[in-house]
Amino acid sequence: MRIAVLGDGAMGCLFGSLLSVRNHVVLVGVHPEKSELLRREGVRIVQADGEHLYHPDTTTDTSGMSPVDLVILFVKSMHTREALQTNAGLIGPSTLVATFQNGAGHDELISPFVPRTRIIIGTTQDNASVRDFGVVVHGGTGNTAIGRVEGESDALEPIAAEFTACGFPTKVSSEVMRSVWRKLFNNTSISALTAVLQCSMEYLGQHQETWDAVVSLVDEALSVAKADGYPFDREDVRRDIRGVLDRAHGGYTSIYSDIKAGRKTEVDMISGYVVRRAKALQVPVPRQELMVRLIHALETKPRD
Repeated sequence: MRIAVLGDGAMGCLFGSLLSVRNHVVLVGVHPEKSELLRREGVRIVQADGEHLYHPDTTTDTSGMSPVDLVILFVKSMHTREALQTNAGLIGPSTLVATFQNGAGHDELISPFVPRTRIIIGTTQDNASVRDFGVVVHGGTGNTAIGRVEGESDALEPIAAEFTACGFPTKVSSEVMRSVWRKLFNNTSISALTAVLQCSMEYLGQHQETWDAVVSLVDEALSVAKADGYPFDREDVRRDIRGVLDRAHGGYTSIYSDIKAGRKTEVDMISGYVVRRAKALQVPVPRQELMVRLIHALETKPRD
């Protein structure tokens, strides 16, 4: 496949690098110096079995490039529209656009650019963080799911097979929002708490106090999902969350990194989405609301 990954942060580099082993991948960023360095020196992915070097194509200028088979979005949600407008030449009459961005509601931002039948919602339990320039730590692994926003998802099986062959075990989901909710359970508990506490994911599983906080946030999100028509087994979800923490190996979340660097976060598309759905469904979520307020407060907190 010809694949364009929009966003050369940790997750974009991770997916772009591993997918480049079997596919033609271009990693699209916005900083020419970074893009040139990645092109020249490659991307180093640190995994449990050691460090591996990959060489996906890189660029900041896709003008004149032919349409690709698949565009994968790994930019922050607030940059989605700009990224698609700037790289519109990559989208042809049969191009699929997949979002693996954190949170929910991204399809509304993508739909002006492609028909909703060509929008793929992706969720993954894999995570990554930048350790150094051009060095990405693959901090945790898990399952990936993809599905169409509208229309039959069976046609996505070849993409799922290709992702799986490249190191991301992937299944096609006919209930894509169920997969979205399952990832929201992770992000609105693990990611939110790592941002507020400025700690690693692994740390959350090492102390009873932090684990109890994770569980309380998960339980609120479970109540909203159930009211939204997506019931889950509470103990099953808790086991999944525990497994993510146990496999984290010191990994950090993107929202942790944003707060640490003094950047705006995607909390409004993550915990904020759960709060909005909770209000619409009249489900109380005081802990989720608190997380949103605290993270917004941290975004504007003066740096030492």
